[in-house]
Amino acid sequence: MTTRRTVVTAASTALLTLPLLPHTAAASPAAPEKTSPGLQPPAKQAVAVGHGGAVASVNPYATQVGIDVLRRGGNAIDAAVATAAALGVVEPYSCGVGGGGYFVHYDARTRTVHTIDGRETGPARMRSDSFTDPATGKAIPFDDAVNSGLSVGVPGTPATWRKALDTWGTVSLAEAMRPAIRIADDGFVVSEQFRAQTEMNEDRFRDFTPTARLFLPNGRLPVVGTLFRNPELARTYRELARTGMDAMYLGDIGRDVVRTVRNPPVAPGSTRTVRRGLMERSDLAAYRAILRAPTRTTYHGLDVYSMAPSSSGGTTVGEALNILENLRLSPADKVRALHDYLEASRIAFADRNRWVGDPAFSDVPTRELLAKEYAKDRACLIRPTSALTSPVAPGDPRHPAGCADPGTGVPEPYEGRSTTHLVVSDRWGNVVSYTLTIEQTGGSAITVPGRGFLLNNELTDFDFTPLRAGVPDPNLPGAGKRPRSSMAPTIVTRDGRPVIAVGSPGGATIITTVLQTLVNRLDLGMTLPEAVAAPRISQRNGAATEAEPAFLDSPDRPALEALGQHFVLAPPAFTPSPEIGAVAALEFGSHGRVTAVAEPKRRDGGSAMVVHPTS
Repeated sequence: MTTRRTVVTAASTALLTLPLLPHTAAASPAAPEKTSPGLQPPAKQAVAVGHGGAVASVNPYATQVGIDVLRRGGNAIDAAVATAAALGVVEPYSCGVGGGGYFVHYDARTRTVHTIDGRETGPARMRSDSFTDPATGKAIPFDDAVNSGLSVGVPGTPATWRKALDTWGTVSLAEAMRPAIRIADDGFVVSEQFRAQTEMNEDRFRDFTPTARLFLPNGRLPVVGTLFRNPELARTYRELARTGMDAMYLGDIGRDVVRTVRNPPVAPGSTRTVRRGLMERSDLAAYRAILRAPTRTTYHGLDVYSMAPSSSGGTTVGEALNILENLRLSPADKVRALHDYLEASRIAFADRNRWVGDPAFSDVPTRELLAKEYAKDRACLIRPTSALTSPVAPGDPRHPAGCADPGTGVPEPYEGRSTTHLVVSDRWGNVVSYTLTIEQTGGSAITVPGRGFLLNNELTDFDFTPLRAGVPDPNLPGAGKRPRSSMAPTIVTRDGRPVIAVGSPGGATIITTVLQTLVNRLDLGMTLPEAVAAPRISQRNGAATEAEPAFLDSPDRPALEALGQHFVLAPPAFTPSPEIGAVAALEFGSHGRVTAVAEPKRRDGGSAMVVHPTS
């Protein structure tokens, strides 16, 4: 019996009926119809245990690519770049070469942790008031900013891949990108999630001609179970593989990016207000991915490493853990532990919003925010019988005030909820935790014509106007400046050896997702799969705590409400379902044993694999 699938060809407006062909064959309309497993999605599993290396991500195609690289002898860095390139094909609304991210690497030989800051930057013409309407002096509408060239930061993902491979990798960029090129050429099977994400973005995708042509071929949503091919992205990847990342920063791809940012390809008849961007080719030529020292704190005798500013992930997760270390969390009193977790997060977010920005432009007190004594002062604000009233005012980590009344702070600024995360380990013990993004699901909604990828809207992570009049704001827009991020790729070690690697997408909820996962595992006695699957709640110094439906139906909710906590349903992020985060994590045991964990249900379920599985 043969089966027929409709192939969605991203670079055309036609729907072609093609057979499923193995990766080694070229898809052809004239080819005989055959059922082939070659293009079927790899089987999904949320947990995998074994030896020889592991990969976890949100997508089975990408995870399989990483495992294949490890099986061919590549190391964790090689596999991480290959997995990320594949995610750019199969998760194009979350990441790609039009975006940026943060790369955390544990080096088994030296037992040290290193990071790459591949965050996007503001163009040289960007000013602190670039998101302000000169006629009113007020911030422009957020949606107008997102769906425009003005929101597009100088991409950092290509430079991150080059920096990682040049510094720690063993394969060429061309070899790392080869599997992703094959998927872009041959296609991937459209999932329920891919269709749902397309539908969430349909209205704005239709407003940009190349985006509609790419993701709404023949004017329709992609059909679940059909093949989605992106030959334009395959050609872009081939050019990057052949000529190196200079094709983006000095060459033709960069030229096309700048042209698109400065003159967004708005569809005829669109009524959307679309602002032109400020990027020039000199901005691309000036971009650098930066090697940074990681943040580091200790928790229950473990060393916790994460991403330093320009991300707020490492400082905020680290400060919250330091606060919690004063409070003796216990699985015997889960409600009290969750209360303390929410309060620690509330306080850490107050400090984050006041103090963290790009360290090249602001004097960020990273060391002081992570000081144990400062955490002790902040912990004394937490009351065991009642919640604090948000927004809590920030403290001053350079001049701690003890248990003085914290006063009133400012509400949390908005941050997009998309992004993706992957974790990789290899047989030598190297580990990568890598979060990459184009910001919102679908980014700016602007596709570079002929190139097959979406551009980011990362510059909307800047505060459009100061959060409080008269108080310095470290996250206002600026030329060459990196907007504050919440990405928190994290690696936990004991005595210099890895214990856990974890991270998540989700905008500002990344911080709470990573923090809650660590609390679940290290304090509440859950296994890592249980810690990932548990219902999530996210308090970010707001009047209410966002919660997933499973938590709202749990017995913990009324007990926490009795302590003054208030909960609201989390808004949709990656799918129409209300979800918080999408974790990918690894846990390391004795004798090289590793447990890879992905989401069992969120984001349609993730994918975890190991090189040599054990029962």
